[in-house]
Amino acid sequence: MDSTVTLTAAHWFYLIGVVTIIVTMMFRANVLVPSIAATFLVVFAWTGSPLSAIGGIFGASLVAAKELFNIFLVIALMTALLNSLKSLQSDILMVKPFRYLMKNGTTSYLILGLITYLISLFFWPTPAVPLVCAVLLPAAIAAGLPPLVGAAVIAIAGQGMALSSDYVIGVAPGISAKAAGVAADLIADRALVLSLITGVVALVLVYLFQRGKFKAASPELLARWQNLSQNENAEFESEGTSHKIEIAKGTGREEQPVTGQDLRRAINSVDERRQKWARVFAIVTPVVFLAIITVMVLPKLGIPLQDLKGGAGASLVGGAAALLMLLCTAAYHGPKAMLEESANHITEGFVFAFRAMGSVLPIAGFFFLGASETAAAIVGTAANQTPSLLFDLVSGAQNWIPHNQFFVGFGLLIVGMITGVDGSGFSGLPLTGALAGAMGPVSSVDAATLAAIGQMGAIWTGGGTLIAWSSLIAVAGFARVSVLELVRVLTPPVLIGLATATVVGVTVFG
Repeated sequence: MDSTVTLTAAHWFYLIGVVTIIVTMMFRANVLVPSIAATFLVVFAWTGSPLSAIGGIFGASLVAAKELFNIFLVIALMTALLNSLKSLQSDILMVKPFRYLMKNGTTSYLILGLITYLISLFFWPTPAVPLVCAVLLPAAIAAGLPPLVGAAVIAIAGQGMALSSDYVIGVAPGISAKAAGVAADLIADRALVLSLITGVVALVLVYLFQRGKFKAASPELLARWQNLSQNENAEFESEGTSHKIEIAKGTGREEQPVTGQDLRRAINSVDERRQKWARVFAIVTPVVFLAIITVMVLPKLGIPLQDLKGGAGASLVGGAAALLMLLCTAAYHGPKAMLEESANHITEGFVFAFRAMGSVLPIAGFFFLGASETAAAIVGTAANQTPSLLFDLVSGAQNWIPHNQFFVGFGLLIVGMITGVDGSGFSGLPLTGALAGAMGPVSSVDAATLAAIGQMGAIWTGGGTLIAWSSLIAVAGFARVSVLELVRVLTPPVLIGLATATVVGVTVFG
């Protein structure tokens, strides 16, 4: 150990807490209880007061909630918008035209990947999966795309590529940034590039490996698929840290439309007076969000526009979602009833946000103890009198850490993948972000790059491409395929994609 760093009992308890949480994740168990216990022990060792330690449990979650509430708010507003669009059936109308472009397996493969990516980028993959699997996947299967390959495309494009960057909603880069102590915009930009590299590599490899299984278009393929069992993955539904198939079903419809007749019946369930508004919002909604993405990206390409920094992009997304939700609700319910229904949509949005992300708060609270600024807010001391526990531990062990950039980059990737084994994808981000912030100064690799790499490992693994008890089970369930077979198809392409992205990240961003 470096003699210039004095390690106290609080440092050692923090290290024991980190190791315990990682081991718990490896056994795919929920890490909320170990996080709370570790928080108590670290604060007790730090202050020597059991009362302060008890208060620290509450303080850690409260600080995490303050730091991350903007994330919950954006999720709630986007979910509220999606629910209001569902009442008009505008969500179906948004994607229905693409069914007519699915003439064969190859075009279906490309369209399914592109539309899944775009919808997941704006609404998150969990709400997007029921919509895509109901409207587009049946058409792709009838065009000759095997159900297993269709499920793989949806998982890669949505739960891998879109979720790992989370460029629009900003949940993942927000959590990583708070833990790493760097700008969320910087992590988001780098994660976007790394996610695209990983996704494109994985999609190309899946296509090359599975191309021989594509079939000629036939209605019989769809009929055969509809007769498949949807219950063969039941053994994994209660595994992992959250039952994500239940969350996915909660954002779907009671009766999922499958055939063209089902879609027409769903669309016609909206009376004729409202159907024009359904078509209007099916067009306006994607146009508005594509315009926001354009405004967010163009300044980074040198176009002289206002650069949205410091969460301004997420604020713009959330505000636009709220306004569209109000207008959509008014179009369906009328100006008087919309007052009550809009409040219901917001409430449902927050329920979904806390179901999906609520358990992250105590976990993030523990890892926030590793940084002096957030730890000071938790314990109630001055920042300049509060140690940075994780940075001190890394500094003390820097002589044992190989100063090879690729070793550090792949180390963060592997740590991220280990944290993803619990099936969440997000619960490990406070750890990978905190490690990135601590490792950056002693490894010659930018902390934002390391945080983005760790984010790739955590979300591609636990977010829903490599772990059977993650939200991948929702994709497999809707696609009526074996989740274990789906994991076998995805694993080599995704691992090669992650390795490629890590090499590019370390080499280009440094």
